[in-house]
Amino acid sequence: MGTGDCASGPRFVDVRVLEKTDRETCKQILARLSKGLAHPARIEIIRMLSNKPPEEKYICADIVKALPLAQASVSQHLKILKAAGWVYGEVDGPRVSCNLVGNIMEYYSTLMRRVIER
Repeated sequence: MGTGDCASGPRFVDVRVLEKTDRETCKQILARLSKGLAHPARIEIIRMLSNKPPEEKYICADIVKALPLAQASVSQHLKILKAAGWVYGEVDGPRVSCNLVGNIMEYYSTLMRRVIER
């Protein structure tokens, strides 16, 4: 996998900013994040990352080994998840570790409530 698969990106989202975010912007953010979940393999990657303790790094090669998909497919799914705002990565020599953006699950559920419950 290349270093661009999930390298960099935001490491944490602050739910409090949503209190001051207008509904239209919340809809756009929710749609972007939801698009990231629009494939069973990406949901599985999110599940894998969310069940790993934050201090343990998940090397992208581990994801390739765990899923019944080609490396190129996993790489594409990671790029989509990164673009959608679900994951970020760190380059450590030849390895890239992928992590779930901190607080993303609470952020997503708060967005859902803000958009749906009004």
